[in-house]
This record gives sequence, C-alpha cells and structure tokens, in this order.
Amino acid sequence: MRQALENPFYYLDNFRQVLAWVGERHGDLLHDHERAFLDHFHQVPQAAQALLVRMVMRKGTLFRASKLRYAEIGCPMQASVALIEHGWIEINPMLDLVQLFALLKKDELLRVCGGAANTGQRKSDLFQCLLDKAPQPKPFSSWCEGLEDAAFALTIGDLGDRLRLMFFGNIHQDWSEFVLADLGIFRYEQVAFSPASRAFHARADVDAYLHLHHCRERFESGEMVEAVLSDIPPTPYANDWLEHRRGKLLLSIARQCERNGDLSLALRLHAANRYPGSRERAIRVLERCDQPEAAMHLALTAQAAPESEHEAQQLQRILPRLLRALGKPAVCQVRAAQPERIDLILPRPDGMSVEQAVRAHLGRSDAPVYYVENALINSLLGLLCWDAIFAPLPGAFFHPFHAGPADLTRPDFHARRAGLFDACLSKLGTDEYRVCIRRTFREKFGLQSHFVSWGLFDEALLELALACIPAAHLRAFFQRILEDVPNHRSGLPDLIQLWPGEERYRLIEVKGPGDRLQDNQKRWIEFALRQQIPLAVCYVQWLEAAP
Repeated sequence: MRQALENPFYYLDNFRQVLAWVGERHGDLLHDHERAFLDHFHQVPQAAQALLVRMVMRKGTLFRASKLRYAEIGCPMQASVALIEHGWIEINPMLDLVQLFALLKKDELLRVCGGAANTGQRKSDLFQCLLDKAPQPKPFSSWCEGLEDAAFALTIGDLGDRLRLMFFGNIHQDWSEFVLADLGIFRYEQVAFSPASRAFHARADVDAYLHLHHCRERFESGEMVEAVLSDIPPTPYANDWLEHRRGKLLLSIARQCERNGDLSLALRLHAANRYPGSRERAIRVLERCDQPEAAMHLALTAQAAPESEHEAQQLQRILPRLLRALGKPAVCQVRAAQPERIDLILPRPDGMSVEQAVRAHLGRSDAPVYYVENALINSLLGLLCWDAIFAPLPGAFFHPFHAGPADLTRPDFHARRAGLFDACLSKLGTDEYRVCIRRTFREKFGLQSHFVSWGLFDEALLELALACIPAAHLRAFFQRILEDVPNHRSGLPDLIQLWPGEERYRLIEVKGPGDRLQDNQKRWIEFALRQQIPLAVCYVQWLEAAP
C-alpha cells in the first residue's frame, strides 16, 4: 500500500496524475485554453496549485478564504495571487441573495442585515424578509463589510468536471477514489490497457455526456419539465452509449409527466424512446387515455418479441385487461407451478430482521442457513469468470479504478466476451471449476468487483457452496445472469440452506407479515422451477399477531 497520505500534498499529486493521464490520452480532445491550463498549472507555486485543487475537489464554486486554511498551503490570500492572475479563480465575486445565504451562517447574516432582522428569526424567514426587498447582486465585500473575510469564485469548475469525466469515463466517480486506494480501503484489479484505451474518442461525445448530465441535474432539482426537454436533443445520438443515457433520462421525465397527469406528453416521449421499459409505459399510458385498440396493437407487437423477461411478465398482466376492455374473451392461462411453501409463526425478535429470525429458526448444525441474498451466486460467477470479466477489451478499461468493465450494463456485454465466458463455463463440466474458484478467491481476495461481495461470505461458506450446489445449477444461474446483467443480478432468494452431508441445498425467499413477492423475485422463482432448482418461499407471521 502506498503511504501517500503521509504526504500532505497527496491530493495535489493525484490531481497531477489526472492532468498527465488526460494530457497523454485525451490531448486531441482538448481546446487550446484547456491544454494551456494543463501546461501552466505546473508553473504556478505549489501552494497555489494546492489551493486550486482543494477548491476543485470540494462542492460548489464559491468559497470563503477563512474556510480554505490548510497547514500545508498557508495563507490562502497569498496562495490565491497566481490563481487570480491566470483567471482560474475570481476574488470578491458578485453574489445574489441565494449565494450569500449559502456562504454565511445565521449569526453572520444577522450582522450583515443589521436592522432588517432580529435574532429570533429562522434563516429561512430572514431570507424571505430580505427577498421581499428585492436586493440586487453585489460583491461579497459590499455584503460583508464587517466580517473581515474574502470570497473566491472558482472559474474552472466546468473544466474540472470535464477532466474528471475524461479520466473516469463517468461523472459519478470522483477524487475520493484516489484516497480510498491510497489508504488500501479499495483495491482494484490491474488491467492492462494501451495508451489508446480511453472512454471518449471525440470531443462531441464528451460535450454530449456533460450536457445530458446537466439536464438530469436540472430535472432532479425540480426544474420545469418543458424547460429541460427543450435542451435535450430530439433525435437519437449515433453513439449507442450516449443514446442509452438520453433514453434513460427521457424515460424518467416521461414517468414524471405521468405523475403530473400530462399523459399526452408522456405518451409522445415513451413512443419515441427505445430505452428498455418505454414501450411498456406507452402501453399503460394508452390504457389510461382510453385507447385500448392502440394499446392492444402495441402490446401484441411487444408480445411477439419482448425486449426482456420483465416486459414479458408485465404483458401477461396487461393483455387480459385489454381483452376485457375490448369485449373479447380472455385467453385461458395455465396456472404456473408453485414453489415449496414454508409457513412459520415466530416470536418477534428484538434487533433482528425477519430474514435473520428465519435463519436462526431453520438452521441446524448439520444444515446451516446463511443470509446471502444476491451475493453468493453472483460472487461464484465473478470468481469463476474473473478473467472474462476483466479481459482488456477495447473501451472496457481506461483508468486504474475499475471494479468492472465500463460496458457491464450494455446489451452487448456478454456478446463481446462470449468465447471467454464459454471457456469459463466449460470448466463446470469437470472439477476444474472448483479449482478455478478457489484459486481466484485466494489470489484476488479484496479486489473491487461488481460481482464478488467479499464481505458477505468467507472461505467456509465458499467450500460449503461448492460441495452442495451442483455444477449444472451453477451453469444455469450464471447463464441467466449473463443474459441480462443489469436485471438478473438481483431478485435471488434471501437465504440458502446447505446439507453438506447430503451434498444438497435449498434457496429460501423470506416474506414477513404483509410482504409480497417482487416481480424480479417471481422471475427467479419461475426460472428455478423450470431448472428443478430447490427453492422455497417462507411466509412469516409474528406470534403475538397470529389469529
């Protein structure tokens, strides 16, 4: 483990690493002023560099000098001189009332407002009082003459986001990844990739990603739907990855339109969207609009080629309603096979979940029960197929902090690695799969993986699982998950009971009082029954509530 945090400028070293990485691999995607920043950054004093990075790595763009005091930087006013000269920060920025209230504490606001406020007012009441007077924006120093402080505005915040995006390939990872890795809290598989490996190959794609991200932020902050929609490109992106993001955002907006009662707009958005789930929502909106013929036409089209198990499941519920609405006879549906049922009446435990209560009740020394939910089966898949998952395919890995490939949730994730996964799953034909899983468990223990939940199972449970779960069942589990990773990694039963003496097992889904099976759980149950996988649903009532 690197002891980088012993260096007080650890965060500056990390930022310099990002600049070097982006400059080397994405230099052709930068404008002249952005390349100039990368060149000039190293020329300013170290204290100035550190102060700028502290601002870049914090939330927002407005900062008070008194809140930027760090031992390794020294006086923030002195360190800021070079940054102001380069235009990377602005001193004494213009502030409106909202910005002022974000920077000052209540007691400071009372001093600033003088006779316009009283100590008994809440901060929100004080804001409304001043807002009614409609004060105009003015410099920080004009607002806060008696505070003996200064304020800075970061002017390169957008560039910081751009650099972070080009490095990570997404906007949700941030600078803390470096710190967590330096501390040894997170450790990552080191995947070989060439200097040409990168998230983006065109500046327009970076621009589009940031634009969609800002649109989503505006939507989630409560901005009017129409205003956000006007800034979302009306036509699909040629880049499938960007189009996936656009479609996901449009689905969220259309769902909000449904909640708002704007069914006409919701239907237009759903009908033009190819994102998974949009077609089902369009059918439902057509139902709500009293258009059963159009809904039936679209439902039959979907039934002929469902986009997923989820859509097929929803159509089984929708079609009978549409047939009734059209006055047509319902299609007789064959009753699906039912899993084993366990009914328990247990005393309500203190400080214990219903799953833990069932685990304690059913567990025996010769047949222990473990609370694993989705962790165990996914982890076994991740261990057996580690090399396939972390194969250095183009566009899959492009920085040192990957817990899985960047295309993990894309429709072609499995197809791009079909041969590699086939090679891994072929080991299930012999005892080689156990050797492979054990070896990966030892060699990769603790490395971040989207599949392997290191903290939820140990070597003892691993050995029990390998002894009790047949290879044929593992193959069935793994193939189903790989068919649709985003949707099939969840919904597995809560518990597993293992009989090592008999080399058998049972999955147990637990439902407490009033709880019902979720759709993805039902799909796993149906799959298990088809594959003759032992599975039971346990329904629990508390003793004091039992009739």
